[in-house]
Amino acid sequence: MSLEAIFDHAFVPLADAVATGRIPGVVLGIVDASGQRITRAAGLAQRIPIERKMTETTWFDLASLTKVLFTTPRILALAGQGTIDLDAPITSAIPDFAQQNLESWQRKVTFRQCLGHQTAFPGIFPLYTYGSDPNLLRHFVLQRDWSAGPAVYSDINFILLGIAIERLAGRPMRQIDPGPGFAWSADPAEAAATEDDPWRGRMLVGEVHDENCAALAGAGHAGLFGQIASVLDFAHGALNGTTVSPAAAALMRAPLSARRTHGWERPHEGWSGGGYCTPETIGHTGFTGTGLWIDFARGRAWTLLTNRVHPTRHFDSGIFALRRAVGDRVNQG
Repeated sequence: MSLEAIFDHAFVPLADAVATGRIPGVVLGIVDASGQRITRAAGLAQRIPIERKMTETTWFDLASLTKVLFTTPRILALAGQGTIDLDAPITSAIPDFAQQNLESWQRKVTFRQCLGHQTAFPGIFPLYTYGSDPNLLRHFVLQRDWSAGPAVYSDINFILLGIAIERLAGRPMRQIDPGPGFAWSADPAEAAATEDDPWRGRMLVGEVHDENCAALAGAGHAGLFGQIASVLDFAHGALNGTTVSPAAAALMRAPLSARRTHGWERPHEGWSGGGYCTPETIGHTGFTGTGLWIDFARGRAWTLLTNRVHPTRHFDSGIFALRRAVGDRVNQG
């Protein structure tokens, strides 16, 4: 089946989701190792208070894709340069982490454990409710006596990795180059709207949706903005070794657990990429309705960008099943 036929087949459930109002709008993109790519948009970038059409140049709040498009590559690059050791405690970059208790379990957490979500930090924590000063909140994260729990997916891991990047760069996150085609915000006239946010009291368009990232004024777990082209450029570069080094790409695929690699997810029962991915596939999703999957064995990647939280997250958009349906159609072709 040609790439065009695969794409048309994969777009069918997306067109239906838009037509039935489950998601406002969508952009789908597929790229192969040769660089051939196809993209298509449907629906609305914004429903309320005005209507704007979704286009292939719409900017998206990529949410947790920040973890794999920015933070993971930066950490792996620092390791490749010998600036950090992935198996060293993160205190090697943040020496004041948990400085009140030098025997704390937190001071033993390594870069690799944070990348693989193999730490004891809580899965969810409303950091933004503890203050509005970004510097204060960073030190709240660093000095809080976190209760140890089971290893779960936790934004705290990547908030810490982001702080490490800031310390090594000597500048705050939003003063660090986010990479080709990416940004830390977007022109509201060109961005997909996210949520009518009760905390900030406004419709969010072109500013980060994640509350903790907003309160921190930039962080390693969220905050990146991009278009379909920039996400596909990254994916194509991962396939051909230009956006990440071959060594980093190998780590991106190297299993750290049944579900995770360095920064990314790997195929498992019920995962977002569907049931037909090869074992050499990695992927990640973002809360706003974004996702990227890269199949190194097939030499193919696909990204699904939606604004499924617009105008509210408190609605069953069907995004989990939708991602799997698209992935199945991409990989059955």
